Amino acid sequence: MIYAIAFLLAFALVLILIPIFSKLAEFLDFTDKPTERKKHTTPVPLAGGLVMFIAFSVGFIFFVAGLGPVVMPRFMQSLEDAQGLWVLIPGCTMVLGIGLADDFYKTRGKEFPVWPRILVHLGAAVMAFAAGIRFTGFMNPFTDVYVYFPMWLQFGLTVLWFMGLMTVFNFMDGLDGLAGLLAMLSGGTLFIVALAMNQPDSAFMAVLFVGVITGFLRHNLPPAKVYMGDSGAYLLGFLLAAISLHGTFKQATVISVIIPILAMGVPIFDSVLVVVRRLIARRPAYLPDNTNITHIHYRLVRAGLKPPYAMALIVLVSACLNLTAIILMLVF
Repeated sequence: MIYAIAFLLAFALVLILIPIFSKLAEFLDFTDKPTERKKHTTPVPLAGGLVMFIAFSVGFIFFVAGLGPVVMPRFMQSLEDAQGLWVLIPGCTMVLGIGLADDFYKTRGKEFPVWPRILVHLGAAVMAFAAGIRFTGFMNPFTDVYVYFPMWLQFGLTVLWFMGLMTVFNFMDGLDGLAGLLAMLSGGTLFIVALAMNQPDSAFMAVLFVGVITGFLRHNLPPAKVYMGDSGAYLLGFLLAAISLHGTFKQATVISVIIPILAMGVPIFDSVLVVVRRLIARRPAYLPDNTNITHIHYRLVRAGLKPPYAMALIVLVSACLNLTAIILMLVF
């Protein structure tokens, strides 16, 4: 029941706040306008990222951090016992803020410089690493001895995971509802795994994550009435990276490493393939393009599938990968 309450709180907050912030975004002209690359016919508010951040933060304060023991002392933990999770709110604020700046530039028909974005993402990843949300090593299945990575490798893998997931979910935000549905499936898998592994902090974060995404999708499924923007995509990637590192990866078995990779397999594998193709073609890996060196959702649409069917096919593949991850966890 306590997880259901956390889910409903996050879900309800998003439903309440989306109309308010959508009106505000329209008033401020903070909207995604139609272009040659974007086929929607009217401006769409870019309010999703900020609303999801607010709803997740409120849920985090109640169910993971400081206010929890006052409200529900039987289930909650104090901030000092949260094992470095205090870093999530400032980290989310950083990636959300740079994403909002990126979105603002796009609303004015400009491109935001890439280097400030990279530096802020790097800073958020370094904060998480310093707080203890990191790769540390793995359990050798043949000797049952825990093998610690050297610090430089822990740092490199952790930063790569955070920055990689923020990038791939931004890449996948190309069709109405697609990035949100993929993130919801991944968050649901991480929640089930956290429950099975008796990790209440990770489970609360995952169920809050699923709650805010579910509420957002109420307004983002085709035809979308609100977009998450780059700010929302970066936020989803950062949170999924943190939840998986704090939870699943800390089990340090071979299977625990495979589970989050499978859970986020579609955006990861698609983005890696696109980056490799762009590098081979000597094109910037971080910029959108109108060539055939592009993401699977665009390729499916160009092949003749209508966008809702292309989205459904991709989500089905992702659901199969997530189900495989859950089965592996249960079997091994």
